[in-house]
Amino acid sequence: MPANRSRTSGWRRCLHQIFERNGSLEIAIARYYGEDDRGQHLIWRVRLLGISETDVIVEQPMTLGQLIRVDKGVEMVAIIAIGQNRWMFPTTNLGPFEHRLNDSKTVPAMRLVLPNQVERCQRRNFYRVETAALILPKVEVWPLLDPKSVVIAELANELQSEMPATDNPHAGEKFLADDVMPEIGPKFSASLVNIGGGGVGLNVEPDQSSFLGSHKMFWIRISLPPELETPIYATGKLVHTHLESNHSVYAGMSFDFSFNPSHQRFVADQICKYIAVQQRSQLKRESEREEERKSA
Repeated sequence: MPANRSRTSGWRRCLHQIFERNGSLEIAIARYYGEDDRGQHLIWRVRLLGISETDVIVEQPMTLGQLIRVDKGVEMVAIIAIGQNRWMFPTTNLGPFEHRLNDSKTVPAMRLVLPNQVERCQRRNFYRVETAALILPKVEVWPLLDPKSVVIAELANELQSEMPATDNPHAGEKFLADDVMPEIGPKFSASLVNIGGGGVGLNVEPDQSSFLGSHKMFWIRISLPPELETPIYATGKLVHTHLESNHSVYAGMSFDFSFNPSHQRFVADQICKYIAVQQRSQLKRESEREEERKSA
């Protein structure tokens, strides 16, 4: 069997296994990097609802109760993950629709093109193949010593995002003012590997993971330039962890807005804004390419 085929054999079987166990795919908006584009991908974990020879049906991504609109024709990247095996492939959204689960229930869904072949991700980098790579956002995390202390910090985060950059004396700074940070412990870093309806999945390097065993609540800063000028700050509650093959730790965290429920809407709106800007950038690029083809 040719080497390139052996590396990707079995992906359809794994795809059906995911469907049979009511599992999920991972998807992201495709990016086409120019010299000035250093943006990152948000990877969504969405439930796999159906499979055919030519396409797959997945739930429309959501965050904190809000649907993430993905327009018809938007180019995406999809990841099939089962155990330590991952395959990536480019795809296109064929459009949103209501998928019927049974006689009494439908869910918002979208149909994605299924290719004839995929690429297996490199073992040392789960989101890189020969032809493409997903750039994961880096996040900063602190153990949260007093969950009640986040309220002022969250309000300051919202205020900073409302200020036009030209009028904001703190534009470009990591926070509106350091003295409104909540009561936190020492900082560590992580990668944002996926985002779901109510939380995030983080990958923490071995030398940074000791805090996960001694704390349950964390203060998270997610920076998503250039689309978002202001970082997203939120409280995360550790739900589960597992050890990866490279000895890093995967940490699943749910967002927690117990002491400031109104901040939930702000976080959801910022995430929706990020995805909307990415789609507009992609459509603008396609329009420019079409104009170049017409004038050639």
